[in-house]
Amino acid sequence: MDSWPAASVPGLPGRGPELLIWDTASGGLAPAAQGQLATLYACGITPYDATHIGHAATYVAWDLLVRTWRDAGCTTRYAQNVTDVDDPLLERAVRDSRDWRELAAAEIDRFRADMTALRVLPPDYLIGAVEALGLIEEFSGLLADHGALYDTDGDVYFSRAADPRFGSVSGLDHRAMMTLSAERGGDPDRPGKKDPLDPVVWRAERPGEPSWESRFGPGRPGWHVECAAIATYYLGVAFDVQAGGTDLIFPHHEMSASHARVALADQGPDIFACRYVHSGMVRLGGQKMSKSLGNLVFVSGLRAAGVDPMAIRLAILAHHYRQDWDWTGDVLAVAVQRLGRWRAALASAAAGPGGAGEPGGTGGAVPPAGPVLNAIRERLAADLDAPGAIAAVDAWADAVLSAGATGPGHAGPADIDPAGSAGLVRNAIDALLGIAA
Repeated sequence: MDSWPAASVPGLPGRGPELLIWDTASGGLAPAAQGQLATLYACGITPYDATHIGHAATYVAWDLLVRTWRDAGCTTRYAQNVTDVDDPLLERAVRDSRDWRELAAAEIDRFRADMTALRVLPPDYLIGAVEALGLIEEFSGLLADHGALYDTDGDVYFSRAADPRFGSVSGLDHRAMMTLSAERGGDPDRPGKKDPLDPVVWRAERPGEPSWESRFGPGRPGWHVECAAIATYYLGVAFDVQAGGTDLIFPHHEMSASHARVALADQGPDIFACRYVHSGMVRLGGQKMSKSLGNLVFVSGLRAAGVDPMAIRLAILAHHYRQDWDWTGDVLAVAVQRLGRWRAALASAAAGPGGAGEPGGTGGAVPPAGPVLNAIRERLAADLDAPGAIAAVDAWADAVLSAGATGPGHAGPADIDPAGSAGLVRNAIDALLGIAA
């Protein structure tokens, strides 16, 4: 399916340092890319109730990842799925008396519009489950050929016992896995399964549900095999980063990786993601923002109310991507104020030093931009520390505005070209933080 248009990214002098990222599987920092080509698979939306702030925070995080890679000189290849057929979507369509295909299309369009407004760079491949049915069936066939599938009343399940490394992504014990499986779409209590944790790979046709013909009979694919098939088809047997929210660590990322290790076992020792990267949850009123609870704040709703999308993005970036945090009116108000202050400082610095009180001028020295660029790069290379990068821009903006308020000489060493300093800071926050100021 079509992605969304890419925002223009200004060029910057030099290159940023290598990005180190927190890898969930190893529990430590590691290089995010293994070479000059940096590859990313991010789990996408199930298209209903899109795009809430939790979605936005997740995709802004992966946008920072892509921008930081590119600034370091990497070529990027980015794939993202859309689960455009699944139980939650079908249930919502029934609840709202809508055709599931029309509901999915409308929500995908809204998601595209929100990502465009937030200046999130689009994936190279935005792939819906429905359009990928052929490759999902082919991938599932590899699992069958390795003896990893079995039938339970017409539904086809994956035997986790086929993968000796099962559990290596999450590091969870059996009790925790059982709990999370029940909470997150699994069916551990279903009779007839070889193991309660075994996930469905192909769901047999049910009355009133969409289905497609396959070697496993009419039906539709499971969620975990969808991502395993799409990721390895578009990025290769091994790729750099599997990304998603912390709620996807188990069972989704564990299961997808396990599927790939079994299906592609004869293609080498390195299978699926080298790193597993996860974003924190956004809460509202102290509870995780989620579709099931209905406690959602929508990007489209904020935009319709006149909120600048750059303020929404700044509100997200004020929190480290791995942090759980609460969306509040105060969080947004601080972001609106920060955006206004950055824009005022950039305008003042661009006007250059003039007499104290001169309209548009700083009245004093403009601090150099090079240290700001270096600080942003340094912080983003350290596990995407957006709050640290923002602090560097805040300090520059404070110095500019302070110089304008107190007269010549206050700000310390002047940049040789004040307008150039403003331009470089503007380009840095655009290219690296995605903020159009």
